[in-house]
Amino acid sequence: MYSIGKFSKKLGVTIQTLRNWDKEGKLCPIKLDSGHRRYTDEHFIIASNLLQKPLPRKTIVYARVSSNKQKNELEHQLENIKQFCIAKGYVIDEIFSDIGSALNYNRPNFQKMWDLILSNQVERVIIAYKDRFVRFGYDFFESICKKYNVEIIVMNNTEEKTYEQEMVEDLMTI
Repeated sequence: MYSIGKFSKKLGVTIQTLRNWDKEGKLCPIKLDSGHRRYTDEHFIIASNLLQKPLPRKTIVYARVSSNKQKNELEHQLENIKQFCIAKGYVIDEIFSDIGSALNYNRPNFQKMWDLILSNQVERVIIAYKDRFVRFGYDFFESICKKYNVEIIVMNNTEEKTYEQEMVEDLMTI
């Protein structure tokens, strides 16, 4: 067992940091009848985890079109988003794109993106239009992102196609 002084040196933190962790319940040492604190090797493992910095979170891009006939539109979306990111100073860590209906939530890259979001690896998602993300339930997906501290940035809040046009295209791809 280590005294607070020896343990602070072994760990590379101040004695006050150890006292604060004890007060906050983050690292509770063994307390002797004399009131002195003692630390074990198990405490060292716990304290080492407290000192680890969280992994940096990613900026990801998501683009989607309804059908193979729109591949050029997909490339156009991605290029516009890349230019937007450059202008805003965002570094893109991953790009996800799908060809398929916005009514289908089982799109392969859409699922991969959500796996990252739900494992707390994403800081922001950048999309060209809300309907490129999902057709219905955008608010639901946005609320999940908020719970994971993920910002969704919608580049364009106006729609290029009418709602009816997109709905017909989505229904035809199912």
